[in-house]
Amino acid sequence: MPLNPKVLIPLFVIAVIAYSSVFIVNQWEQALVFKFREIQRSDDEPGLHFMLPLVNVAQKFEKRLLNLDQEPQRFLTIEKKDVIVDYYVKWRITDVEKFYTATRGDVLYANGLLGQRINRALRDEFGARTVQEVVAGERTQILSVVTASTSNLPQELGITVVDVRTKRIDLPTEVSNSVYERMRAERNRVAKDFRARGSEAAERIRANADREREIILANAYRDAEIIRGEGDAQATEIYAAAYTKDEEFYSLYRSLNAYKNSFNNGNDILLLEPKSDFFRYFNNSKGK
Repeated sequence: MPLNPKVLIPLFVIAVIAYSSVFIVNQWEQALVFKFREIQRSDDEPGLHFMLPLVNVAQKFEKRLLNLDQEPQRFLTIEKKDVIVDYYVKWRITDVEKFYTATRGDVLYANGLLGQRINRALRDEFGARTVQEVVAGERTQILSVVTASTSNLPQELGITVVDVRTKRIDLPTEVSNSVYERMRAERNRVAKDFRARGSEAAERIRANADREREIILANAYRDAEIIRGEGDAQATEIYAAAYTKDEEFYSLYRSLNAYKNSFNNGNDILLLEPKSDFFRYFNNSKGK
């Protein structure tokens, strides 16, 4: 049975009014309820909320962290040298009514205001430091000061800066080239200094080694000569003792050794008188 249009129209109007009188706030959201464009209340509890249709309007905002990621900015150091800083900021809306009043609820506009505040703080901090201090190890201190400089933003804009981090800090191309050349020259100077010290130490070690070698060789030659002299003296004593025991045998023994050494090669030729003293044991077995 078809419904009567007189019933459908009121039901449709009631449904539209009921739909317009409720809104849902998720866990990651917070809402403002306006009455004729004026803020009436804020709702940050998740769930179903009610408002008067045609009178109230609800606008939702993020509770989660928001990100400010700008283009790399150029800052001047105390040495009047430029550095290019790429940084990002994490922030969230902590007072939605103040945030809407200050920015009309525009996140991009809030990012612009926050970027100006961060850039001003970074410019002041970089302007009080040298390039070496900025690049080497004071960036954490700089970011701490920058974060502290945004401590009044909750009262001004209704936002809180959670973290400020640098992604990289670079030098402009013209500055980088001069810095790298200066660093290269400094490293070359240090390397040459180390090489000179090493060569000097090597020469000193080599001279000491040569001197010690000469001393060792001289001592060894001295000791060898002493031992050789003592050996020769002992040999002479032994030969003398042996000679005095049997002079005839000792003379024969020496002659035989002389014959052996003289005729050890078939091509040896000796021009001697047959009656010379060298052949006395050839002519007479007693050598007389």
